[in-house]
Amino acid sequence: MHVTRRQLLWAGAGAGAIGVLAACGGGERSGKDTGPTGATGQQPRSGGTLKVGALGKASAVTRDPHGTQANESDYLIISLIHDTLAIPGDRTNTAPRLAASWKPSDDLKTWRFTLADGATFHDGTPVTADDVVWSLKRLRNTPAGRSRLPGIQPEGITAEDPRTVVLVSDYANADLPLLTRLTTFVLKKDTADDAVAGAPGTGPFKLDWYRDGNARLVRNDHWYGGKVLLDAIEVRLFESPQAMANALLAGQIDVASNVGAIAARTAEARKDVQIVRRPNDMAMPVVMRTADGPFADARVREALKLAVDRDAMVKQVLSGYGSVANDVLGTGDPAFAKNLPQRTRDLAKAKQLLADAGFDASRTYDLVTTEDIPGLAESATLFATQVREAGVRINVVKQDSKAFWDATWLKGTLYTTYWGTNDSVVFFASKTMLSDAGQNESGWNEPAFDEAYRKAMGTTDTAERDKLLQQLQEIEYAKSGYLLWGMADGIDLAGAAVRDLPKLPGYGRVQLEKTWLAR
Repeated sequence: MHVTRRQLLWAGAGAGAIGVLAACGGGERSGKDTGPTGATGQQPRSGGTLKVGALGKASAVTRDPHGTQANESDYLIISLIHDTLAIPGDRTNTAPRLAASWKPSDDLKTWRFTLADGATFHDGTPVTADDVVWSLKRLRNTPAGRSRLPGIQPEGITAEDPRTVVLVSDYANADLPLLTRLTTFVLKKDTADDAVAGAPGTGPFKLDWYRDGNARLVRNDHWYGGKVLLDAIEVRLFESPQAMANALLAGQIDVASNVGAIAARTAEARKDVQIVRRPNDMAMPVVMRTADGPFADARVREALKLAVDRDAMVKQVLSGYGSVANDVLGTGDPAFAKNLPQRTRDLAKAKQLLADAGFDASRTYDLVTTEDIPGLAESATLFATQVREAGVRINVVKQDSKAFWDATWLKGTLYTTYWGTNDSVVFFASKTMLSDAGQNESGWNEPAFDEAYRKAMGTTDTAERDKLLQQLQEIEYAKSGYLLWGMADGIDLAGAAVRDLPKLPGYGRVQLEKTWLAR
């Protein structure tokens, strides 16, 4: 966070919309940031249908829980129907869901997950460990499955008894439950591929109807997780944040999900609209290929990181609804290394590094981007303008979403990407930066980084672990192919009657089972 990925991206999961380029070049935040519950003192009530707008393309809809979800609308629907084993929590990175608890072996390689009491599919069939094992193996065998469950081979996924699933890792992994948060949707064992779209889930809502990316979901009165307040949720696909914001302002929907900063500014004068902000929600790094090509030299990568005006990027691309970042992913992690020197613009040093590396400044280099997320293409354009002052000529190429994820992602020399799961340093390490990671976006191979990761995963001593995670981030900061210039706030608009929208970033924001309507 298209968790091939699109589950991971805004989740988580994957993917989410962020602020678009302001015509006026940004500005300061207005300060209006209403909480989703308001200040009415009302008690939660049952009933009503919540109408939620979510971004997507009609040409890219998919309904396979283990497939590639290019649309936020698809992922929202799937996440409400199908539970994962764990979810992001309010007080901890990993909280129970379909798995009520888990316990590691002494060597941290074998983990036993106990399923929640009373968990059933929507047709009343009990969820068994065999269902979970079959689903995880199906997930593991997808093209991106190695990254979704890194270090776990298909033969390492077994059922010990009807309520216990055993996962065996190739290496000690103290954070293995973290891997089960975003994509471990559970289907009935042996569900045929052509039947997964309508297959019963285990989640708080069940499918009523689905048409062209739009769906109506009704309350699952027998959900093991507790009482669900809404009668139904209707998810409506919008192809642009502007159209979605307009629908919210016109009262056609109750929530405009991840609608962006420009819409928030428009809504600031409306007393009947809540602005719900999720700080630290979305990363949009520039990825430089480290394995080969013009950016393989660490000095060139450092030069580009020094050529960027991060404050200007945040103000202009995010319209001020965000914060400056420092080239390390996982900014919301309690273990995030806050003592690393903040990179600031230094054109003189950037030029010197490029000269020392023998960088060919006579060439023009393509930077490939998409318009999947509002502001993404604009960030590429501003980046190209800024680094030109250091002598690096960039041509921004806007690519169709399908072509990008099929041909450019994981293979490109210079491209933008985006992630909406920023609460864990080790999440990104395991998914995108280990030398054998299935989603190694920059082709990075750094033995010292791999070693620090393995050691950190093999210890439960807090002080020692923090030390190793610090080392991990220092290596990433110094050498990785990620230029992370800023973090965007996630922004939802909600009607006045909406209460208790989740404010967790990434995948946490699809947890709508406790949301309710005051009217």
